[in-house]
Amino acid sequence: MAGSALTPRRAGSGAPATAGGGSVVPRPDPGQLSAEAAEAMEAGIPAETRRGYAGDWRRFTDWCSTTGRQAMPCSGETLTEYVTHLKLLGRAPSTLDRAMASVAVAHSSAGQPKPSTTGARLVLRGYEKQLHETKDPRRTPRKAEAATPPLLRRMVAATDTGTLIGLRDVAAMLNGFAIAARRSELRLLDWVDLPEVEEGLAADVYRPKVTKEQPIGIPYGSHPATCPVRALRAYRLGLVAAGWEPVGPVFVRIDRHGVINRPMSRRGKPIGDPSGRITGEAIGDLVARAAQRAGLTEPPEDLLPDLPPRWSGHSLRRGFAKAARQAGKDMIETARHGGWVDGSRALAGYFDEAGIWDDTNPLYGIGL
Repeated sequence: MAGSALTPRRAGSGAPATAGGGSVVPRPDPGQLSAEAAEAMEAGIPAETRRGYAGDWRRFTDWCSTTGRQAMPCSGETLTEYVTHLKLLGRAPSTLDRAMASVAVAHSSAGQPKPSTTGARLVLRGYEKQLHETKDPRRTPRKAEAATPPLLRRMVAATDTGTLIGLRDVAAMLNGFAIAARRSELRLLDWVDLPEVEEGLAADVYRPKVTKEQPIGIPYGSHPATCPVRALRAYRLGLVAAGWEPVGPVFVRIDRHGVINRPMSRRGKPIGDPSGRITGEAIGDLVARAAQRAGLTEPPEDLLPDLPPRWSGHSLRRGFAKAARQAGKDMIETARHGGWVDGSRALAGYFDEAGIWDDTNPLYGIGL
């Protein structure tokens, strides 16, 4: 059988280029895409997705090289063998699933037929069954903890708002929650996008996943300490007091000494956004630090000791969805506010998890 373990193929050379930024769009061949078209296609793939798929594809092609298999076009047998390889390494099922997706994306980008996933899917299905039966912690993806308002109050209380970095972190957490922002959406906010009006903030948020600008009203909060409007105002005044004009990006780099947009370099070359705009990773870090300060990182009793709660930038978005469900808000209106696509399975999952103890639980009132 072609490409089987008994008759290995030599690694092919028709793979998409991954050098120089981790592209998953192939370099143009004569008669195919122009360089401009390939670059335009690349711009349409979210940066985080691009980096993830590029890393997955690089690992796959490396494996093909060491095993003498052909990466492009890839056979169904080769894909099955690779997924089995990942299983034997003990990778999580989500890793196996994304590896298959990255191979499919690479083939589509190169104009090649996608390999059959029948065998690989059977491997994945059996692996998931095995992990569930043995109660292995890898059986389900680790999800970000939900930063609901009671927990946000603890995180804010544990943050030193006498410092500029503390003012920034509080404003980022509270407005990230209010907008139900993805990390990429929160970091892209400019001051012009958050004008203060009589009712609060008339936010204009760019949602990359749905490719649209979305107006959002952020009213004053009922708890002054965790009011997103007041927090943003305090942060803005802190920037002005530090000699920084609040124009351009809202959330900027601030070091522990309070220096804004300190020049950074790596191997003698400047790095970081010249405007000082914060990165998505830094937003996740500030949420994790606040949770740690608030003592929220100890694992609850129902979790294994090696699986502590996971706090990240996504905790704000997940917390908003959970709080909306617990407050009885309509899922459609919640989706529109948070920029979820119509019929979002992710939002439905958040609502289902948050609603297991409310009065819609069919066990209430049936006389048990």
